[in-house]
Amino acid sequence: MKPPFSPARRALLAASLLAAVGAQAQTQVLRVTAIPDESPTELARKAAPLMKYLEGKLGMKVEYTPVTDYAAAVEALVNKKVDLAWFGGFTFVQAHVRSGGKVIPLVQREEDEKFRSVFITADPAIKSLADLKGRDLSFGSQSSTSGHLMPRHFLLAAGIEPERDLKRVAFSGAHDATIAAVASGKVQAGALNISVWDKFVADKKVDTSRVRVFFTTPPYYDYNWTVHADMPAALRDKLGAAFLALNKSTPEGQQVLELQRATRFIPTKAENYKSIEGAARSAGLL
Repeated sequence: MKPPFSPARRALLAASLLAAVGAQAQTQVLRVTAIPDESPTELARKAAPLMKYLEGKLGMKVEYTPVTDYAAAVEALVNKKVDLAWFGGFTFVQAHVRSGGKVIPLVQREEDEKFRSVFITADPAIKSLADLKGRDLSFGSQSSTSGHLMPRHFLLAAGIEPERDLKRVAFSGAHDATIAAVASGKVQAGALNISVWDKFVADKKVDTSRVRVFFTTPPYYDYNWTVHADMPAALRDKLGAAFLALNKSTPEGQQVLELQRATRFIPTKAENYKSIEGAARSAGLL
């Protein structure tokens, strides 16, 4: 029989084990993605300070990985290729259904409790949704909540069936691309996220003497940060707390929140998006 390890040997083994665990913890990576609702350059600019902030709060490496389209963001989280995803209300619903309820919305911006879409035009003759009949309209991505699903929902509520009543329905792929399509005359009207529109106006990236809002939708729940249900509860709680701790009283918090177009982050839950799911089902999109 081999003699038992000496106290010194046991201490050395324990130290080696702790070092290995520590090294593993240091190399653990939180993988993050976001729906591509704006240009890749803008998304990367918005993501960088947030990733740095989360690294400091979590004590682990945080990597942002862009995806090519909305469906890819959904599949990435459902298949656990990423750990955290920025979804619109509709993409959250898609991920929730696709995963059999295995995704959890952590936080949303305060603004997402009462989010809105806007319809814009450069045509002086368009003053209401009814005036869209017989004209061209661009949505954003087909899976966009604020750029397609909810604008379509409110069009249907106004008695306008896009494929029947409009001359042409286009999909620009992103909110900023919708603005560009309307401004350039490629389409006579477009529907998009109100916060992107407001940002373009504030930055003087759109000529509001030509392009204007002619309809703003009623409010609805929209964007959130979502994790897979298999994420360890301790990490999920720590991540949620990091978002909730963001405030504009610090330079770092101010930078992150301004880039995220948020006053602050607040907790959210899957039940908040039931109306989005209902709108998607009634529109035949789910």
